[in-house]
Amino acid sequence: MPEAIENGKPGQQQAAADTNRGPFVVVGLGNPGLDYQWTPHNAGFMAIDRIAQQEGVVVQNRRSRALTATCRMAGRAVVLAKPETYMNLSGASVAALVREFEADPARDLLVIYDELDLVLGTFKIRERGSPAGHNGARSITGALGTQEWLRLRIGVGLNLPPEASAAGGRRPGRDYLLSPMRKVDLTVLDEVLDRVAQATRRIIQDGPGPAMNEFNRKDKDEGPGTRD
Repeated sequence: MPEAIENGKPGQQQAAADTNRGPFVVVGLGNPGLDYQWTPHNAGFMAIDRIAQQEGVVVQNRRSRALTATCRMAGRAVVLAKPETYMNLSGASVAALVREFEADPARDLLVIYDELDLVLGTFKIRERGSPAGHNGARSITGALGTQEWLRLRIGVGLNLPPEASAAGGRRPGRDYLLSPMRKVDLTVLDEVLDRVAQATRRIIQDGPGPAMNEFNRKDKDEGPGTRD
């Protein structure tokens, strides 16, 4: 009844509004293939797989140049996607998904990817911004023609001591991002993926603002790594 919606709680009003919208699209970035499966650059793929596992779905349907699965989260239809275009061409798949599901990039899209400038064990949510050297993010911004899309960046940077940077030690880059992670680092990332799944649900349910207030860490968590 319209009266019930108008007089209901904010959460109920949001849920009612969401029933009239298309699905929320959650995309994790990475490179397809077993060679890249456990590399830092595939943190976005790992996040999608964790969310899918918790929701009881398998990301295996092919559409819009991506492997996808559909589920419901916080009362909203959700599409989980892992582009098959390789990292540097992620935008081709993301743009195709946005067109297929008539999604508004600023409201109905979340992209999850790795970030060398955040220390392993942390993540941050941002509503907009420049690609900052990340090739996958650059591809998406170019394909969508806007920086107004929500992103969740998973830290994969090494927590180097200040003296190492001061001494001119080489910081990790492409070779590190495309090399298999150590078991100890995968254990740290495993815990992060559960929090990323929680943050994704919070974003879908309440929007990015409340999710950022709950999950974003202070600037001290930013590490000395370099972007790809």
